[in-house]
Amino acid sequence: MNDADVSRQIQQMVRFIRQEAEEKANEISVSAEEEFNIEKMQLFEAEKKKIKQEYERKSKQAEARRKIEYSMQLNAARIQFLQAQDDAVNAMKEAASKELLNVSNDKNKYRTVLKGLIVQSMLRLNEKAVLLRCREMDRKLVESIVEEAKKEFAEKTKRQAPKITMDDKVFLPPPPKSADSHEPSCSGGVVVASQDGKIVLENTLDARLNVAFRQNLPEIRKRLLGKVGV
Repeated sequence: MNDADVSRQIQQMVRFIRQEAEEKANEISVSAEEEFNIEKMQLFEAEKKKIKQEYERKSKQAEARRKIEYSMQLNAARIQFLQAQDDAVNAMKEAASKELLNVSNDKNKYRTVLKGLIVQSMLRLNEKAVLLRCREMDRKLVESIVEEAKKEFAEKTKRQAPKITMDDKVFLPPPPKSADSHEPSCSGGVVVASQDGKIVLENTLDARLNVAFRQNLPEIRKRLLGKVGV
């Protein structure tokens, strides 16, 4: 083998080695690019997931704040409405209380009312003897109708009426001096107790008004709601 042949073989070997090296380099480059793309995609997905989680967290916080704010506003509105409703009920009750004074001012009407209250008290207590208390200003009027009340009781029950003793030491408070007065007051009526004082029936006009309001409060509130809804 001469030098020319040897040179050709060497050149062939060099080309072969270079080709293999280039192919290997290409493989490494392709593999590195694939790994880079995979890693880049993983980082991208991780960041996207992180951003999504952060968005969801902030969204939930915002929704929670919105619900809290809505609940607070709703409660405030409900309290305001209930307060307005109570104010309306109290105003109605105050107006009714003022009307009670007109009852006691009409002597004929008040006489009939007083007799009815005394008879009712005797019926409810069902005692053989009772102690009757009234306003000092009503004492003479009450004394004048006691016998009539006892007679009506006997007619209703077919029994002897209880003995009635007037309390001449303690009287019910007088009517209110003014609309904004906070002193104890009584618009009229009576308080009747058993002789031993263990059973007391407050049958004043104010007490009857309170009972009527308690019993009819659902209907009163219903009517107020109806007016609000109009």
